[in-house]
Amino acid sequence: PYPSLSFVNPSPSSSIAMVSIGTRSPVYGRHGMVSCSQPLASEIGLRILKQGGNAVDAAIAIAAALNVTEPCSTGVGGDCFLLFYDAKTKQVRGLNGSGRSPAALTAEQAIKDLGEDATVIPSGHGHAVTVPGTVAGWVDAVEAWGTLSMAEILNPVIGLAREGFPVSPLTAASWERGKSQLLRGPNAAELLNADGQAPKAGEIFMNENLAKCFEEVVKNGKKAFYEDGRIARAIVDMVKEKGGVMTLEDLKNHKSTFVTPISTNFQGVDVHEIPPNGQGITALLALNILTQLTKDGGLPPQGSAEFVHLQIEALRLAFADAKWFVSDMEHNTSLPVKELLSENYAKKRATLVDRTKAAIDPKHGSPELSCDTVSFQVIDGQGNAVSMVNSNYEGFGTGLVPKNCGFTLQNRGCNFELHGSKMNHPNALAPNKRPYHTIIPGLSTFADSGELHSSFTVMGGFMQPQGHVQVLSNMLLHGMNPQEALDAPRFSIDVDRPTKPGRSDGGSSVLVEKDLGADVIAALREKFGHNIQEVEGFKRTTFGRGQIILRDPKTGVLCAGSDGRADGCAMGW
Repeated sequence: PYPSLSFVNPSPSSSIAMVSIGTRSPVYGRHGMVSCSQPLASEIGLRILKQGGNAVDAAIAIAAALNVTEPCSTGVGGDCFLLFYDAKTKQVRGLNGSGRSPAALTAEQAIKDLGEDATVIPSGHGHAVTVPGTVAGWVDAVEAWGTLSMAEILNPVIGLAREGFPVSPLTAASWERGKSQLLRGPNAAELLNADGQAPKAGEIFMNENLAKCFEEVVKNGKKAFYEDGRIARAIVDMVKEKGGVMTLEDLKNHKSTFVTPISTNFQGVDVHEIPPNGQGITALLALNILTQLTKDGGLPPQGSAEFVHLQIEALRLAFADAKWFVSDMEHNTSLPVKELLSENYAKKRATLVDRTKAAIDPKHGSPELSCDTVSFQVIDGQGNAVSMVNSNYEGFGTGLVPKNCGFTLQNRGCNFELHGSKMNHPNALAPNKRPYHTIIPGLSTFADSGELHSSFTVMGGFMQPQGHVQVLSNMLLHGMNPQEALDAPRFSIDVDRPTKPGRSDGGSSVLVEKDLGADVIAALREKFGHNIQEVEGFKRTTFGRGQIILRDPKTGVLCAGSDGRADGCAMGW
């Protein structure tokens, strides 16, 4: 059995047990810690901390370094979400760095361009591109909470891009898989080797064009990206070449949004997420349902088919709600977040869970109203923390490379409901609107003191809230340390993106890792009636790539884990 850690029932006086039985040991440190999916990016983040930067400075440096080393997952052509824990005030703050649809993009225009029979926006079409929010998010976060200049933060990354880096194994596999996306556009060569192939593991890849883009951001800040310069013109030209309607004015009008995180209490800690249009509320909904299902002695043994079944059913109900309600709160001001996260609603949804069999396709509820992605964690020596996700979506996104820029444009517009206005869907395509967003950073604080508990993410599309629920359950219900929580076998409800034809909102199939155990897998199939598909090898990346840093509030000791399903590592000192 896994060892019981003393923070299972957490309090500010708790301490971290120095025990690990995972596939690798957790990493401990006192003065700072970073954890991400690529060692070279981790090293740059740690370097920034050692040079006197804080958690925000290091996080932005890591984000930029991952753009260099994992362009098949992230980049300045995508979006970012960030949660920041301020150790002085014990407050958690959020930044929504996602972009909006072009002002001229109506549903009528999109359907006219795509054809009346179109049910979704194709990934490679110009209409799939929303305004990239990453660069604005970086600059705004540093201006609000950082301590270093953008030059100090980006200069090490510029050197990495210009001098080149050896490609890591899983990144090489993802790059090869995404090659067809790159070939949709005329500038694929910027992200391929001279022979037109994706770089292989161990090969050196240089990105001079991206280095130049970063230099322009250092020199001119956000203006370099969003006002009438070469980068902005290249973005607009690429979008229009592929049938889109984005303009320079759309880029100029982009703004990040500072947000108040949403939260729920789970096992004595407050779990914080970015509010919609992000899907973080999905994790909170599922945790609330699990709380109802496991109280009063209702917690099945760790790793049992009974417990996995309860998690699956809680997540199915949570996704059914999220697929309806998650949308741009600037457009949907009546979104009932408070009611969705209420204890009464959790009790109501929990009654729908049958402890003996699977409910394949649950529907969203009606709360009673009172009127392929990168993620990383940083905690600095002062106890400030950043949980951040930066993403293109679906690997290279659209795969479209703006000329001489060295990055691809995201395809977040695919998550709009193209025909949503007919059903009054909150996530219907409309001008200047943010779509349903999959990326979700996570932070947790001790409920009784406000002290930082952990910074965590599990990146990877619709796996992200599922990963949050599973790793938090592993730590808070079953006493695992961060590395054990990440090493433990996972499942993933095969949830379709919101716009996929014939989709199941609650997830009809359940993907599982073979390590879950033959007896457990058989019981899930035969006893509970789940449609189980076993996954192994490289395809295990579908279960997300997580990073966790846990902080002992008494000693300040940091304990970190990094997912073995990725190439990365945690580093501290």
